Amino acid sequence: MLKEAAFSRKMTDYKLQCLLCPAECKLAEDQVGICGCRFNRQGILYTDNYGEAVTLAVDPIEKKPLYHFYPTTNIVSTGANGCNLGCLHCQNWTISQSKAHTTYIEPTTLVKAAGGQGSIGVAFTYTEPMIWYEYIMDAAPLLRRAGYKVVLVTNGYINPEPLAPLLEHVDAANIDLKGMRPEFYKKVCKGKLEPVLDTIRTVAASPVHLELTNLLIPGKNDSDDDITALVDFIASVSDGIPLHLSAYHPQYRLKVESTPADTMLRALAIARRKLKYVFLGNVTLDDGSDSNCPNCGHTLIRRYGYHTEIVGLDGASCANCGGATGVIR
Repeated sequence: MLKEAAFSRKMTDYKLQCLLCPAECKLAEDQVGICGCRFNRQGILYTDNYGEAVTLAVDPIEKKPLYHFYPTTNIVSTGANGCNLGCLHCQNWTISQSKAHTTYIEPTTLVKAAGGQGSIGVAFTYTEPMIWYEYIMDAAPLLRRAGYKVVLVTNGYINPEPLAPLLEHVDAANIDLKGMRPEFYKKVCKGKLEPVLDTIRTVAASPVHLELTNLLIPGKNDSDDDITALVDFIASVSDGIPLHLSAYHPQYRLKVESTPADTMLRALAIARRKLKYVFLGNVTLDDGSDSNCPNCGHTLIRRYGYHTEIVGLDGASCANCGGATGVIR
C-alpha cells in the first residue's frame, strides 16, 4: 500500500532527501532508498510498505529478547520487508534484504489481533521497524488506547526528530548494538555507529523500558577491547540496562565460524564487572540465563530456553531482600 512518507527535504527539481534515518538518502525521480521501501515519485517521498506484513505470529516475550518486561507472557509479533542497514550476517536476510510475500493488515485489524493467545500487545520485529514508521505511528496509539503494550526490536538507526514522537507510543525496546567500532559498522553493517549510540541514550532517558543485544562475531567484534568498550558505554548510560550477549552462527554473506562457548563465557565475565544484568543467547550453557538480584544474588527468574519461571520476585522486588530488580510486571 502506498503512503506519503514523513521526514523528507526537497532539493533541486524532483530530487529529494529522506531524513528518517542517518543514511539520509538523496533520491532522484523513481529512485528507492537503501531501505527498499521509500522512494521519490515526482518530488514526493512515498513508502510502499504501509501495513504490508511479512508475518504475524505469537512469541514468548523472552524471544525478542526482553527478559525484564512482563516475563512469562506472550506477544504478537510482526514486521515488514526491508532494513536501513545491510548487515553481512543478517539472520532474517530473506525478508530484510529482499522482497518476500506480504499481507496487508489495517491498524485496526492489528489491534483486534493483539490479544490473541494471551498476548500483552504487539512487537514490531523480525526486520527493522523504523522503516515501518508511518504504520507504527498510526497503529501504536490505537494499541495503547486498547490497553496493549507496544514493543520495538530495532537496530536503533533513526534520526532524533522522528524518534522523539515515536517513543511517546512505545513501552519497551530492544536495541541491537552491533559493536563499538565505527569501522565495524561501516564495513559489516553498512551504517554508522554514533547515531545508534545517540538512540540508546535517548531511549534510556525516556520512560521506555530498554534492553540491548550484542551479537559476538569471531574476529569481528569479540576481542576483550571490543567487549570492554561495549560494557563501558552501557554502564555510562545505566548499569541496570539488561544486556543480551548472543552467539553468532553463519548467516547470509558472512561465513566465519560460530562463536565458541569460551568466548561467550569470557564476554559474560567482562560484562558482569560493570552491569547488573547480563544474559547469553543462541547458546546453551550453565550460566547466563537466569536473572539474579543485584543486591543479594537471589535467583529472581529461572530460564530454560524460552521456558521461564518466576521464582524469587515479590511483585517487582526481590522476595529475599526486598531490593529493586528492574523487572516490569
